[in-house]
Amino acid sequence: MPFAKGNKLGKGRPAGQLNRSTEQAKLAIARIANGGLDILREDLEKIRKDNPIEAAKLYLRLLEYIVPKKSSMEISGEINQRIQKISINIKDGTADRHIKDL
Repeated sequence: MPFAKGNKLGKGRPAGQLNRSTEQAKLAIARIANGGLDILREDLEKIRKDNPIEAAKLYLRLLEYIVPKKSSMEISGEINQRIQKISINIKDGTADRHIKDL
């Protein structure tokens, strides 16, 4: 029984390592996608010449698949605080000015 519990002879595939068929499938898909990007770039350029607004919309929709979206947050409640001080720092050599007691 070579695969009995505690067998140290067959270490198997390291954690996180892809098997060969998965690695080959991902590589084939990457090659197809890479070839499609050149065609997609040409198509977007043709659309941009005829309708730049539509090309921009398509570009932004494609960008959603590349750049992750930030999740939105909603903050509710009341803020019952009074502004005590506003500081304005002017960087042209003059002194800092402070407006107090709004």
